Amino acid sequence: MIKKLIGSVAVLTCLLGAQAALAQESTNQVSQNTDWAVFVESNPTECWAVSAPKETVNTRDGRVVAVRRGDILLFTFFRPSAGVEGQLTFTGGYPFAENSAVTLQVGDSEFNLFTQGEWAWASSAEEDRQIMAAMRRGADAVLTARSSRGTQTQDTFSLLGYTAAIEDAQRRCSN
Repeated sequence: MIKKLIGSVAVLTCLLGAQAALAQESTNQVSQNTDWAVFVESNPTECWAVSAPKETVNTRDGRVVAVRRGDILLFTFFRPSAGVEGQLTFTGGYPFAENSAVTLQVGDSEFNLFTQGEWAWASSAEEDRQIMAAMRRGADAVLTARSSRGTQTQDTFSLLGYTAAIEDAQRRCSN
């Protein structure tokens, strides 16, 4: 449990840095593969593929509502120095409801991501591999979550360019 918590904190730190990097001008963007962009940071070396949703629906009590959300992004990370070889991460642009999970649907495959604050990710490296394999085969990824205010969100990400982007990110981080 402590090992997982330490790993989660390390991942969260990486992700917060990545989000800050995305907020900057795209000086570290190295390629664009259809709907997915690839970014590289050098100290420490980390590479990631990232995309924004093509569609977002927010509901409360079954009704579509307008809500303010921060960046909504789906990532796959590579950070060799931390042993991270393809970690899927999602930020919904709001704090998730405490003790809730984010459901990720790709075709017929469904995964539950655990949440902490505004971030969600798979529970293991093996699950990351399964998700990445599903995303390579899929057309879109649908993430459904609940905010700390009770809003249900559904974000649909195109997977066009996903395979090329993660292969590019992985290659750049293996050099």
